[in-house]
Parts: sequence; C-alpha cells; structure tokens
Amino acid sequence: METRYIFITGGVASSLGKGIVSASLGKLLQARGYEITIQKFDPYINIDPGTLNPYEHGECYVTDDGQETDLDLGHYERFTGIRTSRDNSVTTGRIYLSVIERERKGDYLGKTIQVVPHITDEIKRRILLNASKQHFDFVITEIGGTIGDIESQPFLEAIRQLRWELGPSRALNVHLTYVPYLAAAGELKTKPTQTSVKQLQGLGIQPEVLVLRTEHELGDDLRAKVAHFCNVDVPAVIQSQDLPDIYEVPLNMQRQGLDAICLHKMGIEPGPVPELKPWRAFLERRKQATREVHIGLVGKYDLQDAYKSIRESLSLAGTYNNCRVRLHYINSEQLTPDNCAERLMGLAGIVICPGFGVRGLEGKIAAAQYTRTHDIPTFGICLGMQMMVIEFARNVLGWTDANSADTDRPTAHPVIDLMESQKNITQKGGTMRLGAYDCRLSEGSRARQAYGQELVRERHRHRYEFNNRYRSDFEAAGMQCTGVNPQADLVEIVELPQLRWYVGAQFHPEYSSTVLHPGPLFMDFVNVCAYGTAQA
Repeated sequence: METRYIFITGGVASSLGKGIVSASLGKLLQARGYEITIQKFDPYINIDPGTLNPYEHGECYVTDDGQETDLDLGHYERFTGIRTSRDNSVTTGRIYLSVIERERKGDYLGKTIQVVPHITDEIKRRILLNASKQHFDFVITEIGGTIGDIESQPFLEAIRQLRWELGPSRALNVHLTYVPYLAAAGELKTKPTQTSVKQLQGLGIQPEVLVLRTEHELGDDLRAKVAHFCNVDVPAVIQSQDLPDIYEVPLNMQRQGLDAICLHKMGIEPGPVPELKPWRAFLERRKQATREVHIGLVGKYDLQDAYKSIRESLSLAGTYNNCRVRLHYINSEQLTPDNCAERLMGLAGIVICPGFGVRGLEGKIAAAQYTRTHDIPTFGICLGMQMMVIEFARNVLGWTDANSADTDRPTAHPVIDLMESQKNITQKGGTMRLGAYDCRLSEGSRARQAYGQELVRERHRHRYEFNNRYRSDFEAAGMQCTGVNPQADLVEIVELPQLRWYVGAQFHPEYSSTVLHPGPLFMDFVNVCAYGTAQA
C-alpha cells in the first residue's frame, strides 16, 4: 500500500486541540492495523523549542534520538506508543536554515531563492521524509498555528501542492475549527467556521473533513448548515465536544466515524470497527478508581503545560494503581524551610520538578530536606534530582556551601558539575546531553524493583551531572548511586534506601510513559504514595 498523507489544520483560534485530534486519529488508524506516524510542522522561526521559555511554549519534549520538540509529540507517543524522531518535528527555522545552507554551498547554481518554490519544496521534502526512511501506511501531519497567520502560509501552500501532486486517494485535509456559544443570544455561531474554511479555500485547499470544537452539543441542523456552506459532506462534519478526559477523545471520534470517513475518502474500505479493548479497559479503570492520592509538584513554573508529560505520567500511573492522582502546584520560589510544613501539609508525595536557572532552587532544596527528614515519598527529576543531592551534601555530609557549578555562588563542594563533554560548548540550542542513554540498575535497589530489569534506556536533557569525585562520600553517608550509565559512568539515579521512597533520576522518565505502558518509576512512586508501601 502506498503511503497516504492526512493534513490537520486549525482555524478560528489556537489551542483547540489539533495535537489531540491528530493523536486520536492516529490511534484509530493504528487499531485498524495500519502503520502510522504523526509529525508536527510549526511556523515559528526558532530552530526548535529547546531555547523557548515554557511560559511561551509549554514543556520541551525530547525524542529518543535527541531532538527537542513541541509538547504535541508527547501526545502522539502517549496515545499511540510510537517512537518519534527529529524528522517528526519541523519548524520554519529548520526549513530556512536548510535552504540557506544549501544556497551557501552553491546547490542552487545562482538562482534567486524564493518562498515558492524553494521554501515550499523543502517543506514538501520534509513532509515526505519519514515515509522515505521507513514504510508507513499513513503519515499524519499537523500544521501548527491558525489559518490566517502570515507565517503559516508557506506550509499551507506546500500541502496544497502535495494534495494535487499525490491526488485525492493519497492526500486529505482535516480542518479543526471552533464553534463559539454566545450566552446572551443563547446560540451557537457557525460564521467563524465558515470564514475559516473560506480562507482555506482562498488558498486553494478544500477540507474534506471538518472537526468542530465546542463546549455544547451540536445539533444535526447546525452540522448540516456547516456542511452546506463549507462544501463538506454532512457525515464528515465531526463534533469534538469538551470531555472530562482527553483519553476519551479517540472513542468519541470513533463513534462519529472519523477514521472510517477518512479511509472512505481515500478509496479504502474501512472494514469492521476495532474494539479498542485495551483502551476501553484503561478508561474503565480510570472511571472506577475512587481512592484519591494528593501529590505536590514543586517547581518554578505555575503553568500546567510546563510539566505536561510529568502530570500525564502521574495521572496514568494513578489509573493503573486504581486511584485518582490530584496534583497540587507548589511554587518553589515561595518555599522556605520555615513554611514547608504548612505548604506540603496533607500531601502523600512530592515531585521535585526539572528546570533551568537559579530561580527557585533554594525552595526545591528546602522541599527535599523536609521530605527527607519526614519520610515523605519524593521523586526528583533531572534538576530535581540534583537538588536532592545538594540538600544531602549540605545537611547530612555537613558541606554547608555545597552547590551546583551552574549557580554563581562559589563553592568548594561542586557536587553537581558541568559534564566534561559540555565544557567547550558555547551555543545554547540543541547542545545538551539529549536523547536516550542506557542505565544499569543496582541489584536490590528501588529502581531495579520498579523496572524489573537490570538495563533500561531513558531520555535526557541536561548539561550538569552528579560529580563522581564525591560519590564515595555520599554512599558512605547513605545516599546510594543505584543507576549508572555503563558507557560514561554517569550517575543516573540516587536513592535513600532507608526511607519509604526517596529517588532522584537524572533522566526524564516522563518522556517514555504511555497510556498502555505507564512509566515504571511513576507506577512505583504513586503506589507508595497511595498505599503507604509498595504492593506485591
């Protein structure tokens, strides 16, 4: 079967959930036995999100091969279990950089470089790239931004060209819009959707399927009206009503036949509707869970998307531990040794979150000290793990000046130091230790128990590391280095085995946690938080 391409565009407003719709459609096609991948094309000029402030962009998601990407790739992987790569995330910056580098090498033989055809040709090449390296039945391409954005136009021109080059049996456009409800008039309004589709049509793109995001039920008459004015078949007008759980979206899309409609329009007989038994079983467990466990996230970003994968990983682990995880954000800038008891009261566990920079570090250290001395289950991730190390050095080893070399405070005990491979690097973007690396787990350790195997592979995003010069001191005082990279001898995991659950991981286990295969460390952590001790 030749590779088919489905393009997902958005109109009216941003943040409508194109990533969730893309992931849901991918899941449904995957359930029918098709090999799929999903990619995101973003119109901003940054090369990647690696240097973007989380307040502007949410978390930076990292692929196995070390590409810093948009958080929507996390949705793709969590929903489908696929592994994305650097080829699944492309920005305007990467497109222009590639074209300019080729121009500098003389590849264009003196031609004038223009948006059309040179930029659009490079976009098309990138869209087709994944399927040129590995066979996929379907490649779903989400176009970031909103119709009408100036920076999106080269991408829309590229998918217009591909639609005609590939033909209707191999390329299809799904357009996601918003249907607002005017409370004063008591009416749902379709005019924004009509306008958005007309803008697309003006660019030479006719959407074959419309997905209408709404807070209210859309009646048949309204859907028929949208179909009439937008030149779309009535069954191909799908409503995406707000749901209590994003993981219900694939079933909602399946009930309305989104996947079957797409297949029909590409000349493929859909066949029987997949039962999605594991997915339905997961949702059933989610609904039946009544026990609540309250977990605090200690970090400096008061924005849920900044820790999106961590939040989802904890939520998924809660489902499989038959409980509902209630998350509480604790701003580390406002946390001190004096108010920890008050701020952390009633929480069954604490996650000390990752991040960069010195802002909020002392608050994270204060949280680590409080949870360590009160035996509250604690999970430190990346920078969070490093703060656990610094706290232990200061208050157990007695090195009161212990710190990270990343701060501007001089210290005789840099227990967290710049990695040797990072010392000659001056550029910021894409230069950290990125991607998946091996970790060997010590026999009898908490991490080994959680994973159930000796060698694991997890993803990283950091420049600084545990300073091995002090390793023997830490272990003699009780903090064990139970996970080590076998190639670089880098300490990946530290634990305090005498406590119920006190584990710090240098890597980011949240990146590999999916709906059907939740992260082992999150599973074990939530289990202890919910039940007091690990269940057999």
